[in-house]
Amino acid sequence: MKTTRKCRALTSVGLNFFALLFSITAFITTYWCVGTQRVPKPKCSRLRTHQCIDYGVNETDPNKVVYSWETGDDRFLFRQFHTGIWFSCEENINDERKEACDGDGEECRSFIDLAPASAKGILWLSLVSEMLYIILLMVGFSLMCLELVHSSNVIDGLKLNAFAAVFTVLSGLLGMVAHMMYTQVFQATVSLGPADWRPYNWDYGWSFCMAWASFTCCMGASVTTLNSYTKTVIEFRHKRKTFEQSIREEQAREAFGYFRERSVHSISKSVDDYAGQTPKSSRKSPVPALSSSPDLSDTTGSLGEEQC
Repeated sequence: MKTTRKCRALTSVGLNFFALLFSITAFITTYWCVGTQRVPKPKCSRLRTHQCIDYGVNETDPNKVVYSWETGDDRFLFRQFHTGIWFSCEENINDERKEACDGDGEECRSFIDLAPASAKGILWLSLVSEMLYIILLMVGFSLMCLELVHSSNVIDGLKLNAFAAVFTVLSGLLGMVAHMMYTQVFQATVSLGPADWRPYNWDYGWSFCMAWASFTCCMGASVTTLNSYTKTVIEFRHKRKTFEQSIREEQAREAFGYFRERSVHSISKSVDDYAGQTPKSSRKSPVPALSSSPDLSDTTGSLGEEQC
């Protein structure tokens, strides 16, 4: 039982560790949502010669895109962006040095500033819930590690197990609420956010998937911890019931043996007493033959006289 309980405790610690690692990684990264934005092309310059717009007509330079009223999409290009809880980063298409050096420059803006005023309260609640989620995961992980240290003391281990299960379940609930609130805020920002930021198309990124993987590991750790606590309590109750039943059976056997010995002893004592009292009673009963001898002689005498 001790080995099985330790294996369950190690499983809970491992799941909680991965939940904590995934949650911290998702919290500090900016790939919750990724996509493209449709933005106007920058104006051509001496350093920027392609993917730009020149308002003059120059048919000899193929790198310069001439705006045409028939194909209005030639004025726009699509840039990649990725957004997290704290920041939203997109390609910096206005940096001419980037264009000259073929670099991958990005510019980031605070996602809190991008969110509409009606959704900022929900975003702050999401941030607070995410931080509480991580803190409670840390507390649960610490309690599970302490349970491994106190594995020799079953009672202390059960207490730590119960508290760890409670903190882990609470953290999982907070994490789920935080993820759902962030999704709601991002969708509101897509519809009501600044015009120069609104995405043309978007999807959830690997940070968002990691956040939900953290929630899954957290709930797995809480279920494993509760299962370990329940199994240990049931095993103890079963052992206690078996022990009490064996004690009652032993007491019943001892009581049966005691009464049997008493009854055998009393029966043997009664037999001994009866055997000792039997000769005395035989002496007390008189023999009537000796006392009736005079009467017989008188009777014979009278009979002789009558015959004469």
